[in-house]
Parts: sequence; C-alpha cells; structure tokens
Amino acid sequence: MSESPYEIGLDPNPANYAPLTPLGFLERSATVYPDHTAIVYGNRRQTWAETYARCRRLASSLAARGVGRGDTVSVMAPNVPAAWEATLAVPMLGAVVNTINTRLDAGTVAFILEHGEAKAIITDRELSPTVEPALAKLERRPLVIDVDDPEAAGGERLGEVEYEALLAGGDPGFEWRMPDDEWDSISLNYTSGTTGNPKGVVYSHRGAYLNAMTNAVVWNMAHHPVYLWTLPMFHCNGWCFPWTLAAVAGTGVCLRRVEAKAIYDAIAGEGVTHFCGAPVVLNFLLNAPETDRRPLERTVQVMTAGAAPPAAVLEGMEASGFRITHVYGLTETYGPSVICSWKPEWDELPPAERAVIKARQGVRYHALDGLAVMDPESMTPVPSDGETMGEVMMRGNIVMKGYLKNSGATREAFEGGWFHSGDLGVSHPDGYVQLKDRSKDIIISGGENISSIEVEDCLFRHPAVLEAAVVAKPHDHWGETPCAFVTLRAGAQATEREIIDWCRSRLAHFKCPTAVVFRELPKTSTGKIQKFRLRDDAAGS
Repeated sequence: MSESPYEIGLDPNPANYAPLTPLGFLERSATVYPDHTAIVYGNRRQTWAETYARCRRLASSLAARGVGRGDTVSVMAPNVPAAWEATLAVPMLGAVVNTINTRLDAGTVAFILEHGEAKAIITDRELSPTVEPALAKLERRPLVIDVDDPEAAGGERLGEVEYEALLAGGDPGFEWRMPDDEWDSISLNYTSGTTGNPKGVVYSHRGAYLNAMTNAVVWNMAHHPVYLWTLPMFHCNGWCFPWTLAAVAGTGVCLRRVEAKAIYDAIAGEGVTHFCGAPVVLNFLLNAPETDRRPLERTVQVMTAGAAPPAAVLEGMEASGFRITHVYGLTETYGPSVICSWKPEWDELPPAERAVIKARQGVRYHALDGLAVMDPESMTPVPSDGETMGEVMMRGNIVMKGYLKNSGATREAFEGGWFHSGDLGVSHPDGYVQLKDRSKDIIISGGENISSIEVEDCLFRHPAVLEAAVVAKPHDHWGETPCAFVTLRAGAQATEREIIDWCRSRLAHFKCPTAVVFRELPKTSTGKIQKFRLRDDAAGS
C-alpha cells in the first residue's frame, strides 16, 4: 500500500509547532496594545506594557532567589494587582502558581503550603493574622514576600522583602521561557475540603490556554472588555480569566472587597462590561439597599456558576439590566466547562419561562470533548427525557491532570475513562444538562427521589425569603423528608406554616418541607452553603 501523500516526512519543528500555553497572551497584548489600560485599582492605572514589564521583573526576582521549574509559589491575597501579576508571572519560570483561598483558617493554609511544598509565598499584609500562625506550623519556612497595600486594613510584615521592592530589583527585559511541554503544570488549586483535607488539583498549560480562549468565545467577549474582579482569583485561577483578559487585552478592575456598593460604583465609574460571581453575589446585588445602587447605563454581562442559581434570582437580575450567562464546572475542570448556550427563540418567552431555561447548566464548552449524564454503575448514558437522573461526567482537555500526591483519588475520579463530578442531573431532550443535586444531597422519601434544588427554587420565589437550603431530615415512616433552612429578608416576616403552604401550592406534596428552620445559613470559604452542617442540625432536631 502506498504511503499517504499527507505524511510529510518531517517531525514538528519550531516553524509549525509550539506547546499550547497562555503565557504568550501577555506578551502579545503588551506588543499590540502597549498603552491600553490593563489594570485599574482605585486611582492606579497600569497599561499592558507596564504590566508585562512588572511580570518580567517579578519572574526575574524570583529566579534570582532560587525559584525555578517545578517549584510552587503560593499567593495569599485578595483581588489586588499583585495576585493577578503573580498568576501571569510565576509560570514564566516553569514554576507553578498556587493561589490560596483568603478565607481559610491558619491550619488549612499551613496544610496547603506544606502539601504543595511552597518555595515562596506572596502574602497581603491584611491577611497576616492567618498567615503568621500558618507559617509557624511549617517545618520549612518558604520565602515570604509582603504586599504592603495602602488600601489594606493593617496587618504585620512577615517577610524578608516587600513586593514592590522585589519588583524594583528585577529585570524588565528578563528572558522568560515557554514550557518544554504543554502538559507541564501551570497552577495548583485546592478544593474546599469540607469533610477533610483539601485535594490539590493540578492544571496544565494546555488546559489553561484552552479554557482561557473558550471563555472569550462562549461569552462573545470582544477585544478590550472592562472586567470587574468580583470572582476571587484564588477560585480556579479566577476561572482562567487572568489569562482570558490577557488574550483579549481587556481592562481588569480590581476590588479588594466585594460589596454591593463597590460593584455598582465600579459599573458606573469604570464602564464595567463584564463580571463573574456565584449566585450569592447576584442575590446581594439584587437585594442591595437603594442607597448602594447606581443606575445601569448599559447592559452588564454577568457569568454565574456555583450552586445552581434559583430561577427567581436570574429573573430578578435580568429585570434590573444584567444579562446573565449561566455556566457550570468544578475546580477539577478549570472552573466553567459547561454553559447554558442561549438560543434567540428563547428571547420571545415570558421572563419566568426564560429564567427556568437559563437555570439549566447546559452544554459542553468548545474545549470539553465529552459531557454526559451517566449511570455510574453501568457507565451508560441515561435517557434524555429530563426526568431520569444520573451522574454528570466530563472528559477532555479542560479536565485536570489529577490530584497532587493522591493517585488513588485521581484513579477514582477518572474511573471508566470519564471524570466523575459527583453531581446528579438529568439530560433534557435538547441535550441540555440540568443539575438536580449533589449525590450526597438527594433526598429519598418513601422511595421517591426529591431534588433539593427544585424545592429551594420554589422557596426563593416566596417574597419574604432571602436565602434557602433544603436537606434531608430523618423520618420514622418515610425514611427522610425535606427540611428547609430559611433566611428572611430584612424586615420581612413568615411562619413555618406559611412557608410549607407556599410549597404545597406549587409542588407535589411529597416534595414539600415538613419542617422549616429560620436562621442564617452557614457557608464555606467560597460562599457555598454548608449542607453537611445543616444535615447534622436537621438530624438532631
């Protein structure tokens, strides 16, 4: 058989192949748009040329202190310029950037620094009350670099050098290098760890590149957006948006504190066009007092993910002038990997029906090769009937490399050639996926499966309800029944009977709460409701 004419006979070479990496995005924007504003922080304005020079200074200064390929550099900071610069600069050395959740306790921070073998940590002085005792627990102290921000609320200096002094001694022309292989690690992100030590999720240059590019495509993000940093950069590397903004030469408006007034002021004062956030952020924007609000002069694009957003919240935000894009993903999938891709014909539906559709998680990102709702035992897809539940699974280039130093958990997560999300959902006839619950959160009452998300969505529509969470409560006859934990709006009143009757008029009766507890809801450090604590409370009540 003759050889195919498409067998050129040459191996890939520098003329036609380079490893996929987001590192080149920064250099390109600095070259093509050197004077375009990259970073806004209070009165500070910084161009892309200045940002590139600062990142090179940071990389060269770290290299001079022994940081190199395969080393970990941790970052403990809010959404300030130093956190963004470190995300861009650390991988220039072949090192791995590890942005740490700023809301964690000292013990967990110490575990992350030890487990990730941090060689250096860049830490904001405001967080020194947590970082100092964390460092004291370590057998080997990393290089500590303080970020001395005048906007910070005090804090002690812990390090050997201050961030700006470190940069001042660096080389703005530092010759950084591309990765040897696109499969090289670019970042390390830790899961929430609500039931034990967090797991270290490892990202590759290839995955970060692909997800950063896909973010821009799925969100119709043209060049030069003005993006507000409401989403923490420590959360899945800010869903890869530090690299997305570098790719599209956007302007990132940094916020030290995410508050409703600060968000509305930034939208009005800086011309914000896009921001991301969990449903809890949407909720406090929707319920902000009038004194904190500013009129929207343009439609603001909002990408939301996390706990499934209640349709009532989506409906309210869009009525206020925000355009919501609903995405779904996990730390293990570089943040968003599924999107409720919108169809023009849905615009003709009534607002309530549009919100119900928008609450679905949707279809796969362009860079995700496979998305399915599967029976985890047989590993076969469930019927696309919108009713049959299975586990949501993914596979492809934007699934993590694996868990750091945890091959057992990695094998379990990838069993059967798919990543097992642990989320239960259904597939609709049009192929759109909709979450119904975490596998551990499903309520089984008298043999019937009850989605806590469906009940919560009903509760959110009650005019007095600000937040709601539903968990299983043990029951002598039914095995378990739904128990609702509710936070009321300021000044609002409602009784347990009223809440139950509200649900019974809108849901099948077996799905309705048999008990309602009025209280503030416990949340994780990333704003997710801690249902395991509510389950304990329901079991003991």
